[in-house]
Amino acid sequence: MAESAIQTQSVDLAAMDGYEQLSAIIDGRLPAAPIAQTLGMTGFTILERGSVAVELVPEPRHYNPIGSVHGGVHSTLLDTACGCSVHSTLAVGEGYTSLDLSVKFLRAVTVDSGRIRAVGSVLQRGRRTALAEAKLYDAGGRLLAHATSSCMIFS
Repeated sequence: MAESAIQTQSVDLAAMDGYEQLSAIIDGRLPAAPIAQTLGMTGFTILERGSVAVELVPEPRHYNPIGSVHGGVHSTLLDTACGCSVHSTLAVGEGYTSLDLSVKFLRAVTVDSGRIRAVGSVLQRGRRTALAEAKLYDAGGRLLAHATSSCMIFS
């Protein structure tokens, strides 16, 4: 039975555009990406086609040895916001993959930062590539990090 559910899910997924796929994840009709559970990402929101936000409450488990949130956590949130922003623009039958991610760390993140939020948006979308950016903010609205990402779009 589980096998047929997976096949049905694949058929449904293949019939959806990127915006519909992300909406189905938010609505709980499709499972979230495992990385979201691993890190504790919450507050996934489609702001509009081409713009997505994701949140995380920093915990000591996210820390590096110097006592702040590991840069890989920042990068994962920013990559998710960039990539999902591009994903929300995909037509039925299109996919994407990240080609690069460039991150600028501007402030340290700790548990005192409160809920952090990465807001992504597509800057340019062509037939084969897209350029997206994301900004990471603390609970007070201060900019913590900035990223840009190039994505390749394919059928």
